[in-house]
Amino acid sequence: MTTEKKRILTGDRPTGKQHLGHYVGSIANRVKLQHEYESIFIIADLHMLTTKNSKEEIGEIDKNARDLVLDCIASGIEPENVTFYLQSGIPEMHEIYTLFQNLVTVSRLERIPSLKDMARAANIEMPFGLLGYPVLQSADILHVKAHLVPVGKDNLAHVEITREIARRFNYLYGDVFPEPDGLVGDVPTLVGTDGQAKMSKSLNNAIYLSDDPKTVEKKVRGMFTDPNRVRADIPGTVEGNPVFIYHDAFNPNIAEIDDLKTRYREGTVTDVEVKEKLTIAINHFLAPIHERRERYMETGLVDEIIVSGTETVREITRATLFEMKKAMGLTGVWNRIKRKAEDRAKKIQKA
Repeated sequence: MTTEKKRILTGDRPTGKQHLGHYVGSIANRVKLQHEYESIFIIADLHMLTTKNSKEEIGEIDKNARDLVLDCIASGIEPENVTFYLQSGIPEMHEIYTLFQNLVTVSRLERIPSLKDMARAANIEMPFGLLGYPVLQSADILHVKAHLVPVGKDNLAHVEITREIARRFNYLYGDVFPEPDGLVGDVPTLVGTDGQAKMSKSLNNAIYLSDDPKTVEKKVRGMFTDPNRVRADIPGTVEGNPVFIYHDAFNPNIAEIDDLKTRYREGTVTDVEVKEKLTIAINHFLAPIHERRERYMETGLVDEIIVSGTETVREITRATLFEMKKAMGLTGVWNRIKRKAEDRAKKIQKA
């Protein structure tokens, strides 16, 4: 007797290539869970439009979508075991999104702090689409009837909105949706190379999974360390030091890390040596990712992965939408009006 796997829904906005922060924060967890759960990964280009909707930014979506998938499968996600899909490739999503809009209030959405943070980060006034971001996320999650949604703690409130919408729909129209759980793991936030904020594309403080060894070397060489350590013979602080945060995350040689930390605290090692060894560690970590990336680029497989995955998910979405409309009684409305119109046309023809 086989047990059906629970379904996970997670994904990213196609705003550019993935970096080490993405790997630590989400990709590594997806690689680990891909055999335990049925994994569906959304390329959330409609969500991207809430803060990035210029013609130039939209024109980059297809390239960024390819890079997103390429970085994920190069990092160890097996395309034969998971499903990637393009959000805008499923027009039925808009209808589900519209039906869900009536199941949550504006005041409820306004209480979600992450939405204000997103508007602030994008330096924009809150648009309607951003206010409705969690409702569209609910459509993302529920149209495939996902059981689990891996999120950071700051996005757990979005999953709670989805649970509320699912409960409200089921209460009004009958049991259609599961109530998904947020899967909050021990997901660290990787500080940027500037040591001032988390790693981010927009802040230009990221090391990308696709960066070549020379680029990695240059970025590591420019990393911030202990600002009070102006000479190598001055004892330095290890805790919170970006270079040692990266060593802990990407250097598998624990003995080497311990030695560097001891000598750094004693003032008997240079920043140059610490960074040189970090460069070696990161490039060693990235080497198999680069190898797989090159291999997948040569095959042209990425477009096929996106297309086949989107077609698969669209069939799931159509079935969900039909089930929703049937439960609500909406299918009957159209059929009854259409049937009356047809009957009237037949009577006119006979007359």
